[in-house]
Amino acid sequence: MSARRILFVTGEYPPMQGGVADYTRTLALALAELGHDVAVFTSRQALPAREGDRIPLYTADRGWGWRMWSGLDAVVRAWQPDVVHIQYQTAAFGMHPAVNLWPWRPWHRPPCHTAVTFHDLLFPYLFPKAHPVRRWVTYTLARSCTLAITTNPEDTLKLRRHRSDVVEIPIGSNIPCAPPPDFDRVAHRRRLGLPPDAAVIAYFGFLNASKGGETLVDVLAAVRARGYDAYLLMIGGRVGASDPTNYHYLQQVERRIDRLGLRDYVLWTGHVPADQVSAAFLCADLCLLPYRDGASYRRGSFMAALEHGMAIVTTTPRVPYPDLEDVVLAAPAGEVSALTTAVVRLIQDPAIRRTMGERARRLAAQFGWDSIARRYLAAYADFVC
Repeated sequence: MSARRILFVTGEYPPMQGGVADYTRTLALALAELGHDVAVFTSRQALPAREGDRIPLYTADRGWGWRMWSGLDAVVRAWQPDVVHIQYQTAAFGMHPAVNLWPWRPWHRPPCHTAVTFHDLLFPYLFPKAHPVRRWVTYTLARSCTLAITTNPEDTLKLRRHRSDVVEIPIGSNIPCAPPPDFDRVAHRRRLGLPPDAAVIAYFGFLNASKGGETLVDVLAAVRARGYDAYLLMIGGRVGASDPTNYHYLQQVERRIDRLGLRDYVLWTGHVPADQVSAAFLCADLCLLPYRDGASYRRGSFMAALEHGMAIVTTTPRVPYPDLEDVVLAAPAGEVSALTTAVVRLIQDPAIRRTMGERARRLAAQFGWDSIARRYLAAYADFVC
């Protein structure tokens, strides 16, 4: 396959914190490793670029409103990509519809092919009671691009009501299972402030209303009420860069922690390098991910837990995931009692934890970044000569 020139458009990119930021960089590096030219058009907050970075950055100096059109048009003219590939997450573009309509403009069609990876299908904000228009804006992006990509079965089913040729390519883990070379589990647990014999429940990812933060705290309280010396290890930054509502939800969760008397039993790593995230995972006994909308392959935190061979308790997916049936313990979203029972089962039985961890690791092997990059190239090949 001849080399491609691929311009990613993303509202967030490292050092900004966010799953789409890490995803875009990891995919860009994987494509570059395969011999393709990749550049990124992103927010000004992504500067300065990492020293020696192979991926050139262009910035939306005028923000993500309507004036981003002229900025992106200028970069396309100058860099001349074969594909402009939008990494779409509504909040990352400030909830503004300009990026949705960039490929659609009848008076100024892009001079190259466009692809969109839909990391979510949330509608942008326009004005009160604008729901029909917001739907039109979101699905116009799907219909007007050359290639529409989803990351999980539920979004695929939803988007295929508007476009039949949707391609599904799952995400991989942004965090490799690669702790520091001198990693020692006992010593690292001590540094994190975890008692040596405590049952450690890990959670990874930013807190927002869709991730079940309050359920997380309620399960910890219920596990401790059943007599287990359990701690909750919150891995990573508390809120991301894109959605300002995350901070208010974090405050809500922190008030709940205080009200239940759990302040001493919830430990936060804060934003740390990838090797420290990996070490924190390996210090835990199990991972609890109580998403309100069910487990999904679109969740980078879930993929990272699989990558680290964690025994996972999560919530029932909204659509069938046959390959997860013997990999995770699942309960309905918000069902604190059922989630608590699953957590206690794993605390009590190390053999089950090991078995589930081995299954998770085997499943994660299917989501390597080299394989994902090659699937993107195969999808591009259908329309780029």
